[in-house]
Amino acid sequence: MADCIFCKIVAGQIPAGRLAESDHALAFADINPAAPVHVLVIPKQHIASLNDVTDWSVLGQMYELAARVAKDRGLDKTGWRAVINTGRDANQLVHHIHLHVIGGRQLEWPPG
Repeated sequence: MADCIFCKIVAGQIPAGRLAESDHALAFADINPAAPVHVLVIPKQHIASLNDVTDWSVLGQMYELAARVAKDRGLDKTGWRAVINTGRDANQLVHHIHLHVIGGRQLEWPPG
C-alpha cells in the first residue's frame, strides 16, 4: 500500500534500523518504546489487522522472528511479551499488522 508507513519501511523508503529479518517478516525498534526492549515485527506483505488475515502461516513467521529477536536480546532468560493490537479499541495506530516484542523489565498484568 502506497500510504502505509510499514510498507514503506519494508520497501526501504523509510529507515527503521532493521534488527532482524526473514523471508516474510521484518523486525525493528519501536520509536516510542514502552520497555527497555520494544521491537515491532511486521509481515513484509500488507495485512491491515488480525481481522484481515487469510493465510495464518504469516502469524507463525512473525512469531518465529519475534522469538529470535527476544533470544538475541536475552529475553528468553527473563521473559517477554508478544502483543498484537487489533482495531480502534485496542489502540492499533498503524493499520498494518504488527507484533510488539516487549521486555527488559518486570511487566505488569493486566497491562495498562
